[in-house]
This record gives sequence, structure tokens and C-alpha cells, in this order.
Amino acid sequence: MPKVTPVRNHLPEPDLRPDVHARLEKAVLEIFSESDFHKANIRDVARKAGVSFTTIYKHYGSKERLLFSFVDIWLGKLTERIIDHLQGIEDLKEKMRKVYWLQLDYYERHQGLGKILFMTLPMQTWMSDQTFRQKRMINLYLEVLKKGQAEGVLNPHVRAGVLLDFMLGSVQRAFFMWVSRGQKESLSGQSQVLFDMVWRAIVRPNDNP
Repeated sequence: MPKVTPVRNHLPEPDLRPDVHARLEKAVLEIFSESDFHKANIRDVARKAGVSFTTIYKHYGSKERLLFSFVDIWLGKLTERIIDHLQGIEDLKEKMRKVYWLQLDYYERHQGLGKILFMTLPMQTWMSDQTFRQKRMINLYLEVLKKGQAEGVLNPHVRAGVLLDFMLGSVQRAFFMWVSRGQKESLSGQSQVLFDMVWRAIVRPNDNP
């Protein structure tokens, strides 16, 4: 497991009382996961959270900053969980299998976040914000993938970023189809079958003609 510097990725949190912050978090999650992004607004959040519009606007300035600040916190918690669970795992395949399961499990447990990221949030809007890059999480993934390529296990003929795109893309598709199909089975319960397909796609191909 590559050494990861324990620096928090998300932006400094606004100076709000913990109870106000918690109410805002709950309201943001509910409103932006169930509403069209363009129709949701700060006044909706203010009413749901019982916090004044002025307070929210003073600390965040826009609905985009409000939402992205919380998205950054939630994804930061996923990153911490991945780092914690990978301690002591040396085998590359098992590391990646664990990472894949952790993502599906996290979005299953936090369906509101999954809906925001994969269904209600316009990607172009988020891409224009610095929180989209999630440097700590992405660098963690890329270090593992590059190490696998250097060891001759993963496909060396494409960039590590392409391998990562393929892997994360399958997580996204799995989530919103799970929602679309009525969540009739466990999302994380599908991880073994899905990961086996992903793994076959990213391992080093047989270079013999």
C-alpha cells in the first residue's frame, strides 16, 4: 500500500455551530438527491434545515458552493475508509477488489450521495469546481494502478488514468441501474461478479500474437 499523506482534501468548513452544520448536511443531502439540480435552491435548503437564508448565503455564497462543500466532505470520508480498509493488504488484485467493494458499499449505505453524484448533479457544473478533482482519492487509485503496471500485472499499453476511468465508470453504471431496477438486491453484493469482469479487462493482455 503506497504511503498517503494524511492531509484533508476538502475545503475549510464554514464556521458554523455543529448542530447547524448537521441540519444543513441533512437538508442538502435530501434536497439535492431528490430534486432537479436546477430547480433546487438555497431557500429550499434553508426551510428544510431551519437555518436562515442569510446565514447560508453568508457562509457559502451559492448553491453550488453549498452542495460541493458537502460532497467534498462525503467523498473525503470515503477516501479515509478506503485507506483504513487497505492497511495490511499486499496483493494487488485483493487491494483492487476491496476498493471496488468499498465504493459500492459506500454508495449503497449513502444512497443520497450516489444519486447526487451519478444522477442529479450536472457533471459539467461539478467539473468546473475544484472539489471535482478529489486529488487525494484519485492519486491513491493511480498509485496502485501504476504499481500494478510496473509489476507487469496490469495492462501497460494504456494510461493508468484510462484504467481508472473504466473501473469508476462501472461503479457509476452499477449504481444508477441498481436504483432504476428498484434496489431489489444488494449493490455491494454484486461486487464480486462486477469486479471479476473489470479485472479481466484491465490485466496485462497476452502479448503473443
